[in-house]
Amino acid sequence: MLPTQAGQPDLQWQSERESNARSYPRRFPLVIHQAKGIKITDTDGKTYYDCLAGAGTLALGHNPDVVTAAIEDVLRRQIPLHTLDLATPLKLEFMQELASLLPEGLRDTAKIQFCGPTGADGVEAAVKLVKTATGGRSILAFSGAYHGSTQATMAMGGNLGKKQHMQSLLPDVHFLPFPYEYRCPFGVGEGQTAAISAQYIENLLDDCESGIAAPCGLIVETVQGEGGAVPADLEWLRQVRRMTAERGIPLIVDEVQTGIGRTGAMFSFEHAGIVPDVIVCSKAVGGGLPMSVVIYKAELDRWQPGAHTGTFRGNQLGMATGLATLRYIREHDVLGNVNARSAQFFEGLRRLQKRHPALGDVRGRGLMIGVEIVDAFGRPDRLGRPPASGELASRIQAACFRRGLIVESGGRHSAVLRFLPPLTISERETAEVLAIFGQAVDEAVAAAQPSC
Repeated sequence: MLPTQAGQPDLQWQSERESNARSYPRRFPLVIHQAKGIKITDTDGKTYYDCLAGAGTLALGHNPDVVTAAIEDVLRRQIPLHTLDLATPLKLEFMQELASLLPEGLRDTAKIQFCGPTGADGVEAAVKLVKTATGGRSILAFSGAYHGSTQATMAMGGNLGKKQHMQSLLPDVHFLPFPYEYRCPFGVGEGQTAAISAQYIENLLDDCESGIAAPCGLIVETVQGEGGAVPADLEWLRQVRRMTAERGIPLIVDEVQTGIGRTGAMFSFEHAGIVPDVIVCSKAVGGGLPMSVVIYKAELDRWQPGAHTGTFRGNQLGMATGLATLRYIREHDVLGNVNARSAQFFEGLRRLQKRHPALGDVRGRGLMIGVEIVDAFGRPDRLGRPPASGELASRIQAACFRRGLIVESGGRHSAVLRFLPPLTISERETAEVLAIFGQAVDEAVAAAQPSC
């Protein structure tokens, strides 16, 4: 029988009965009762600022009026809740709105494939698409990447802990160095990381003994999310687009977390002025409900009917909430707010960084921001960077939670604290989040100071 009392009994029951694979309840031990905008309230009446926002899914925050109205409209009009890939007026309207947001070169000709409800399924579909279209074998991916938790998407991810003991992952995946300037993979840094990475990739693509057989595609995040909010250099992205285009290698941009306004542009690749061959969208594209789509150039549309299916690819509620969200972002200058609040976040975090050397790097793009926590007293690497401190990051995260702020962790050694607030976060809310974070850093750093 389910527990009826709030608080600890509920959490105990969850701990005893839910899978050991659960993750967030271990860091955020609460039972959510209500949520609106950036705030959630637990069953004990405590309110939190939510800068996790469903891992970036809730572009407009919790229960925005336009989203709840869209759900009510679907129910009132008795639109079927899901329709496989059969057409409805709502589905066609959603497709037209999504296509209208695409850059020139895709807007009038792009194909859209509806997938299962997760970004991982969209990535799987994208890989199947380019393999079918090119006849190639190998997928090129990047160290530090995250594309999902299925066996194929894990094979393309950098996190070793999650796939260390897995058998039979997707074969022919080859990893390239991502331009992670703060932890330069070449041990050089000083603004040279992106140029060396681009040169390395181009040399590998042209090396007749590279060991990589017939690449069918290259997949990249313009900002590595779970990898620690690491933004790709924009000129590096332009070079990657040039290289892949010249060699006929489809470029897949994983926009699962970066897409739909998160970085201050509707699609994150727009910052670099490039047009990829394949775009994978999920999270915010469904307006908070499960949705995953692959958008791609028409010449790649060579697979046969039924080549990629999924029962819930016709999720009409997700199309309704996605349509409402896309329109709201376009009509209410949400991107302008993202860029203004991003500047406010970076100014506040860098001011805090000057007081605390433990904040080793502040980075990101738009409202996809990461703070790499370091051991300021630890032995530096060859670039003079202190070692990452997952332990201190965990302490800061816990101190934030106690004060009513939820922030995500990620990156190598889980040492990066990540901000993914709703795109509609206000100036006042941003200031309050920064104040709480600063207090939490003060507390955790003071507790970690070595004694004399």
